Amino acid sequence: MGNTELDAIFKEYEQLAANADALFSKVREQFPGEVACVQGCSSCCSAPFDLSLVEAMALNRAFNREFGYGIRRSAVIEAAGRADRQLTRLKRHYFQQAKSGISDSDILDEAGRERVRCPLLGLDETCLLYEHRPITCRLYGVPTVIGGKAHVCGTCRFEKGRAYPTVALDRIQDRLADMSRRIGAALGSRFRDLHRVYVPVSMALLTKYDDAYLGAGAPAKEA
Repeated sequence: MGNTELDAIFKEYEQLAANADALFSKVREQFPGEVACVQGCSSCCSAPFDLSLVEAMALNRAFNREFGYGIRRSAVIEAAGRADRQLTRLKRHYFQQAKSGISDSDILDEAGRERVRCPLLGLDETCLLYEHRPITCRLYGVPTVIGGKAHVCGTCRFEKGRAYPTVALDRIQDRLADMSRRIGAALGSRFRDLHRVYVPVSMALLTKYDDAYLGAGAPAKEA
């Protein structure tokens, strides 16, 4: 999939990921006693979340580069399949809850307590694609805010009521959404809403992001 504009977008994403690393490091330097992240701690690696198109494609590209055909790749694919089946069951459950009148906030609170092991989490509890992990993973462990609601890892030791540097995830998500939109434009995708498709890590690994999936090089239509 040779496309200079596409390559530039992924370079921009890499810079955004590097900026996220810098933000994390700055907070950890200021509050070393509060940030409890250490190698082998995987408490954040079972919290489900979805990836924008640019992050899903970047992770998929890294996975295909780092994992050739063989036992290691097969093990990750099998783990991704298990995780995706579990997530599908959960999404059906939440859909039924929504139909029964349960509020969005209650559904989100329940979803936040669910645990689905990331298919990239190795047997030694370390990430198999650490250098290419999504931005959500890079910032887990420092205070963040999204949609006006603050979040912090329960393992870390930030005190309630105290003011700490906080990363605005809304701004980062807006940047990712814009990159995803530009990917669709760069590809000439026939799917107008391609940039609105969000997938979990498991599906990002399982998906083949070829021209057929991306709708590349054809008149635009609804996804």
